Amino acid sequence: MTISLNGERTDAHDAETVADLVDRLQLPPHTILIEHNGTALHRHEWPQRPLREGDQIEFLRVVAGG
Repeated sequence: MTISLNGERTDAHDAETVADLVDRLQLPPHTILIEHNGTALHRHEWPQRPLREGDQIEFLRVVAGG
């Protein structure tokens, strides 16, 4: 399945949910925010949010500074 990930078309690696995608890309969940088709998601929503052909996913990395 092909999705848009941060503005670039990419293979979703057979991920069925947003949580699967995070896991397959080996991203640390506590350091990212996710927008799915224009909607910001809470982390507890990731496992229930299915991915479909053409979905738009944006990963935003959270960093602390000072």
